[in-house]
Amino acid sequence: MIEEYGIDKPFMDLPEALVEEMLFSYEQSSIKLAKSFDKILSNKERIRDALKRFNLRPDSMVIGFRTYPTACGIDGAYAIERLLATNIAGVAAVAVEGLTPPTEARHWPQPHHLCRVFTVNHHDAISLILRALMLSMEFELATNAPHDVVLLDGSLTTPLIHLNQAMGRLPDSDIPKELSTMLLDRIEVMLDEYEEILASSRSDKIYAGVPKYTSKKVITKEIGLDEYEDRALLTLLLNAGEFVGPINLVKPEEYWHFANIPENLKDKADRIVSLINQLKVIYYRPYSYIPALRVEIPPSVANNSSRIAILLESLQLQCGAPGIKEPYPLYLADRMVKHLGGALSAVIKSVTYKTLESIPQENVFLSMHGYRTDYVE
Repeated sequence: MIEEYGIDKPFMDLPEALVEEMLFSYEQSSIKLAKSFDKILSNKERIRDALKRFNLRPDSMVIGFRTYPTACGIDGAYAIERLLATNIAGVAAVAVEGLTPPTEARHWPQPHHLCRVFTVNHHDAISLILRALMLSMEFELATNAPHDVVLLDGSLTTPLIHLNQAMGRLPDSDIPKELSTMLLDRIEVMLDEYEEILASSRSDKIYAGVPKYTSKKVITKEIGLDEYEDRALLTLLLNAGEFVGPINLVKPEEYWHFANIPENLKDKADRIVSLINQLKVIYYRPYSYIPALRVEIPPSVANNSSRIAILLESLQLQCGAPGIKEPYPLYLADRMVKHLGGALSAVIKSVTYKTLESIPQENVFLSMHGYRTDYVE
């Protein structure tokens, strides 16, 4: 009923004046957007000429002999239910096989996953630790996947940022020990897997990051349109089957580093930073009904036209369903992990009832009450 409430009655419970003000703003927003789009579309050919310096070309120039590569998508999520007495947190990652080529006999019979549920005390850094654990699960699934192309949801640089944030809070004495111990136990393997993904040295396996949201403006700044993001601009300019790149992901002035990494892992961390500084990006629009995809790739892939051909062919195969605006396995993986929060709520109910069997007191029930206001029809 909650889902129907949100879709069919979007303004219920909002003050009438607030609704009127929101609706009034649509006209100004539409005028602003129309001007923005017109600026690009009216100068489309001139801007496309400027894109030639970024190697604008059709995918047919690199995709020759069809190899029908297999693919899978990896995504993860974490959720925290903040209860009066404690926190119940969950973290999960799933790997979903893509559309299987007709020539492929192997297949995964079901999605593969990793999952943990924790009962931990209140602490503002819990989300940082859970996010790092989620990434370690994604890496484990990615490196074990027996596919030609492994697509990860998000940027290939994001794990370094989130791991730094998590490691920076571990010295806090109040951090739940179960979480800190698990992260420290996994950190070495996680770095090994991260390095494998960034190196992508195996000739029969390609790793690529496919972030949905990006604010990067490398191309737009070069051609004098820095009020737009690269992906937004290229969605309007690229024809079906065209791509640009590879271009450098990291700017020369950017400084990437690992913080609070154990001393014995410094060499691994240095190698990872070196690989991050060499990452490349391509923007590819396989079909007219899909936005331009931002695809982050390791240097070993970017410098090999045969491997770029395999990657583009894989994206072409996995984006063949109209109505889905991203590669099919990433779409499925994203839908699955988005339900983690709802599943955690069901776990909490079961935990509460089981606890009340041992201690049937009203205060115990209230202690398991969450801080969020639930909608009741």
